[in-house]
Amino acid sequence: MARHVQSHNGKVSREIERKFLVKRLPPNLRHFHSRTIEQGYLAAKSDGTQIRLRKSGRHHSLTIKRGRGISRQEIEIDLTRDQFEELWPATAGCRLTKTRYDVPFGKHTVEIDVYRGRNEGLVVAEVEFGDERECQRFQPPDWFGVEVSGKSRYSNVRLARE
Repeated sequence: MARHVQSHNGKVSREIERKFLVKRLPPNLRHFHSRTIEQGYLAAKSDGTQIRLRKSGRHHSLTIKRGRGISRQEIEIDLTRDQFEELWPATAGCRLTKTRYDVPFGKHTVEIDVYRGRNEGLVVAEVEFGDERECQRFQPPDWFGVEVSGKSRYSNVRLARE
């Protein structure tokens, strides 16, 4: 898990993260912890509010994100498998699948997402931070490419729609 305060069962937190394209994968990527993530969107508004369902292994959740850019409000609610399966059909046409790798980098964890399906070939790295100062001071490794934080082209909701 990355370094932001994760909210559970309706508690509100602030997600502070930066997102980058990946120039080249770090060596031995397959040796790092990974998991398949399936996510679908129930709603996405023009003000940046999103309502997302996510399944990762046995964990199921509903997340509401508000705002745009590097710092956004996030509310995550754990769901049972039955609750998730009841809601999942409503995300038809707005889904994506990716493999996420957790790669240690200094005091951070870089989450590398390797997309599948129609987004095959896209690889992004996200780093989450405890506060905005830490976020601004972060120096990305040389295998990171262009920063795409806040660029709608690389938002998961847009990728799920295409």
